[in-house]
Amino acid sequence: MSNHLIESFADGVATLTMNRPSARNAMSGEMMAAMTEALPRLAADRNVRCVVLTGAGGAFCAGGDVKGFASEAGSGDPAASGKSSGFDLEGRAHGLRSGMELSRILHEMPKPTLAAIPGPAAGAGFSLALACDLRIALDTAKFTTAFSKIGLSGDYGGSFFLPYLVGQAKARELYFTGKVISGTQAMEIGLVNEVAGAQEFDSAVAKMATELASLPTVAVGYMKKNLNAAYGGSLSDTFDREAMHMIRCFMTDDHKGAAVAFVEKRAPEFNGR
Repeated sequence: MSNHLIESFADGVATLTMNRPSARNAMSGEMMAAMTEALPRLAADRNVRCVVLTGAGGAFCAGGDVKGFASEAGSGDPAASGKSSGFDLEGRAHGLRSGMELSRILHEMPKPTLAAIPGPAAGAGFSLALACDLRIALDTAKFTTAFSKIGLSGDYGGSFFLPYLVGQAKARELYFTGKVISGTQAMEIGLVNEVAGAQEFDSAVAKMATELASLPTVAVGYMKKNLNAAYGGSLSDTFDREAMHMIRCFMTDDHKGAAVAFVEKRAPEFNGR
């Protein structure tokens, strides 16, 4: 595992910590490569019941390395600016598109994903937080799309996720202006599910992650498929998916045990099978 991404596991919860605190955990090639390896593996691991994405040093993720952008822009190389025949537009777009798969995996993996946001989440880092199923933030954390501040349009799926969370008008406001909002403000507009103060944040994250890991994982995976597909599908298509997924859930040990527990008036214990 890379020094730029720390992985830990306990009690069904896998935690990935972006670890470049001196750069507010801005994305690096090393970090992205490590995350590209880790996320599909954790998605397939039946012992992992919940994945938490967070950042070290009081920040979540500042997005792309703007210092690197500035260095490239000021290099004087015509190819870097796209003004020469040597500029490979398709190749660069393909490279960026490949990196964006991280957001898709967070969004689609068949288990709950939680963004724990202890500080700034900006640009592509903001988009990664949006790709997770749930978000918990420090009340003083800062959120910004940031792209308009440096003349960029946005990446890592933020323009897909944000309107579903806050509506088109608010999403356009946040994208166009790049305004900074606090964790408390983010909760008020439906961007995060829970906020906590500095003293309670770690315990609140642990509590939420533990609760997510205790759920019937197979059923939650099918819930995610249903909800994700409903973004652009018809009601009839939704009925078809729900019916098939319900029948598959009826076949799980989690359902069978929970049904017996319900009749016996005791709490169910789920094992993700």
